[in-house]
This record gives sequence, C-alpha cells and structure tokens, in this order.
Amino acid sequence: MPKHLHLISLLVACGLWNMPSSVHAQALIPHTVQIDTDKLEKQGLSLAQEAAQLAQFQQIDLALPRAKLATQLAPKNDKVWLLLGGLYLQTKDFDPAIAALTKAQTLNPKNPDILFALGSANFQRENYQASAAHYQAGLKLKPNDPEGLFDLGNAYYMLGRLPDAIAQFNQAVDRDQKFWPAINNIGLIKYEQGDVQGAIKQWQEAVAIDKQAAEPLLALAVAIYNSGDNQQGLAMGEAAIRIDQRYADLDFLKQNLWGKRLLLDTKKFLELPRMQSALDAPEGVIIPDPQPLQ
Repeated sequence: MPKHLHLISLLVACGLWNMPSSVHAQALIPHTVQIDTDKLEKQGLSLAQEAAQLAQFQQIDLALPRAKLATQLAPKNDKVWLLLGGLYLQTKDFDPAIAALTKAQTLNPKNPDILFALGSANFQRENYQASAAHYQAGLKLKPNDPEGLFDLGNAYYMLGRLPDAIAQFNQAVDRDQKFWPAINNIGLIKYEQGDVQGAIKQWQEAVAIDKQAAEPLLALAVAIYNSGDNQQGLAMGEAAIRIDQRYADLDFLKQNLWGKRLLLDTKKFLELPRMQSALDAPEGVIIPDPQPLQ
C-alpha cells in the first residue's frame, strides 16, 4: 500500500483526520497535522490487548483486524508483531504468520518466544529442519523452558532423530515433573520401537499425573488390550473417548504424532463392537470408569 494511503487510513482509524465542512481562503495556508506518536502507540497496545483477550476465547476473526491495526499503530513493538503472527498461526495462514514473526525477530532478536513461534510455524509447514533450528536458537536464550524443550523433541522425532527426541523430552520433564505431554511422547517412540512395556510405563505415568488426559489414556488402553488384558483395555478406551472424542479420529491422532504401528493397532481397537457402542452412545450416557491402574 502506498505510504500516503497508509497514513490516511491510520489517521481515520485514530479519529485524527477531519475534513473541513467548507473551504475558506485560510485553507491555502500550509498546515501540518501534528501526530502524537506516543498516543498512537498506546492505542495500538490497547488494541493488541483486546486482540489477545479475544484470542483467549477463540474469537480469532475479531482479534485479527485489531492486531493488524495494532502493528500499524505500534510498528516498533515486537510483542505486537508476535501476537499478529500467533493469530495467523491459529488460522493456519503460514506465509503472513512467518512474515509477522520475522518482523518481530528483526525488532527484538533476543526474544525467545519469537523464535519458538517461528519454530512452530515451520513445524506446521513440515519444515522440520528449520523448525529445529529455531527451537535450538530459542533455547539458547531460554534454556530451561519445558515447552521449548518438548517442541524441539517433537522436531527431532519428525526428523527421525529418536535418541535426541527422547533426550529433549526427558529434559522437559526434568524442568517440570508434571509435564505429561513429554512423558506421553516418549511412550509414542517406545511403542514404535517395539518396547510395548516401556510405552505402557510411560503412559501410566502420564495418566497418573493427569487423569483427564485422554491421549495417554487411549494409548494405554490400546497397549493393554493388545497385551492380553482385554477388559481393562476396553474400559480405559471407553473412559478416554468419554473425555475427548477427538481421539477416536485417526487423522487427529496422526497430527498428534502417533506412529504407524500405534495407529494401526488403534484403528483395530476402535473398530471393536464395545468401542463402537461407546462412540455411538447418546449424550448423557454414563460409561463406567476403568479399574485403578496397577
């Protein structure tokens, strides 16, 4: 957009552009509009706060235009550009997301959250090498961040660097012992490697931390069922589906990095009559809880 049109739209948005109702001779006198840049920046930050609040309630369509305007009003604020990039990521609009995040990084190269967001953007675009590089750079600035360690582990996982992935997941747990997603993902790797008992141990630990975590509970159900404890496995599977039916969707599981072996076993598990009945159960039907884990 040409700069003069950008300026006009900016002034209109801020209520600073007022055309006179009639033309007088005085209009021939040169006049410079005084722009209070500090005030504009404050307005931009206020809009960014509104956008962030809307995003918390998943109202991305309302948040995006506010964030866009905020970057115009506060163009030198890296956090505003980070917010805009994050919102674009929410809509899977990766090109403008990376552009906004790159702008944020230019403004503040020492902000690890920007690097983590760039890692996420590249991960979702399946550019795992670039994703890992951004996560590594972010962790140099914020080395003890559990989520950053976990995300780097996921990038290594997708690159086939399984020992490195497990090492990152373990570091995440060392920083936060209740960070069950890292424990869960170690189980995903172990299952694909044929270490079913090792995977079961990981998923049991994850479920012990959060009994409402549907992902490790379903994975545990599949593994236990295939290990011969059919009734316990089915009861756990029903409980997992009751918590979150998205985990009955194989595409959703694949997005959550479930490997080929576990996906195949889960497909067979979900096709069992008892699991089909659980999936078809009318809303409000109570499915019994599984027995406590041994």
